[in-house]
Amino acid sequence: MIELIGLIAAWSAAYLGYAKSREFVRTRLRYVDAVHRSSAPLKAGGAAMLVALPVVAVLPAVGVPSAMLLGIAVGMGVSAGSRDIRRQLPGV
Repeated sequence: MIELIGLIAAWSAAYLGYAKSREFVRTRLRYVDAVHRSSAPLKAGGAAMLVALPVVAVLPAVGVPSAMLLGIAVGMGVSAGSRDIRRQLPGV
């Protein structure tokens, strides 16, 4: 039962990480050029994973793969948000 709770927590954190990072990039970072670099998703995903590692070390239901999944989801959200901006702005 505790494994199921951990699995649901990991996937919901990944979904929220993706959705919130994509929304943040589209609304707040619209005119920031650094978000369009190819290293921006890697940096954001790595930072999210490093922030999540101490949290998952304390919680027994989730582990290190959950932090990695969150980092991947945040990186994908940053990439998708950047792509959305490039599609909306003319001449970018």
